[in-house]
Amino acid sequence: MQVIDMKSISPAGAARRFSVAPMMDWTTRDYRAFARTLTQRALLYTEMVTTGAILHGSPRERFLGYSEVEHPLALQLGGSDAGELAECAAIAEAWGYDEVNLNVGCPSDRVQNNLIGACLMGHPEKVAAAVKAMQAAVSIPVTVKCRIGIDDQDEDADLEHFIHQVADAGCDTFIVHARKAWLQGLSPKQNRDVPPLNYPRVQRLKQRHPELHIGINGGIKTLEACQAQLAQVDSVMVGREAYQNPWLLARVDSTFFGQADPASSRLAAAQAFRPYIQARLDEGAKLNHISRHLLGLFQGCPGGRRFRRHLSEHAHLEGAGLRIYDDALSLVREPQEAAAAVSIE
Repeated sequence: MQVIDMKSISPAGAARRFSVAPMMDWTTRDYRAFARTLTQRALLYTEMVTTGAILHGSPRERFLGYSEVEHPLALQLGGSDAGELAECAAIAEAWGYDEVNLNVGCPSDRVQNNLIGACLMGHPEKVAAAVKAMQAAVSIPVTVKCRIGIDDQDEDADLEHFIHQVADAGCDTFIVHARKAWLQGLSPKQNRDVPPLNYPRVQRLKQRHPELHIGINGGIKTLEACQAQLAQVDSVMVGREAYQNPWLLARVDSTFFGQADPASSRLAAAQAFRPYIQARLDEGAKLNHISRHLLGLFQGCPGGRRFRRHLSEHAHLEGAGLRIYDDALSLVREPQEAAAAVSIE
């Protein structure tokens, strides 16, 4: 696969025009490598990795390892201590990441207790200090992903205050999840659905700050919806839909970057992923840890349920390898207009 050098692209450049959101337990290195069979241009993000995991965890490869095919690739950091975040940003740059993103949006109780995630929207001075320290430590872009507010904050006044203070510290790129996070009374899962989406708030933010790169995230499910948003903001980040229905990514390169899409069909993408699966199995990875990211690939296709069932029932077994994967692929067919059947060698 082609590897794009994002260092030649500005922080507000084309690579960020469409991105896949960082999602815990979902945007693992295996999902990201699979996503590259569908799009070579979208900006991909890691799961959030805390500063403590990077500085004190072992081996570091467990938290920072990736395949070269994943570029352009951003590391999302969780933390609030400016010195630790700066140190981790420098480590990320040394590992070859193309961007470092600070998580100011996760509503989990666990991270709140460590002053990580959405609770930092109540401490814009800490975010500003962190951004300033991180930028001083690296030459790659440092960006912030946040919400439109938390709890009883005013979505206009408090968000403006947050953006203004962090931008003054040097941050010029914000990806805004267009929902509030309710830190009391809602679970992390509920915080992804219950607070209403407020796209106009993010769009007004861009209107008020034309000098900043403002991206939007939250509840976006189609490329057509992405295009509509791009008339109002600089970039679009898609989360759950890009994971649960990965074929959504198959038209990203032609739609947003004017380049040929890498996969002619779902089966072609699945076949292109086989060498990666074998390489990971040779490293000791388990098939089910890899194949779980493909369960939504054949959504709506004849045999799609049988494909998912076969992997769910067999990929976790001891010694499961490409034979299990190929057997699952043999159970599914794409609509004729989408693609001809692809043979598995």
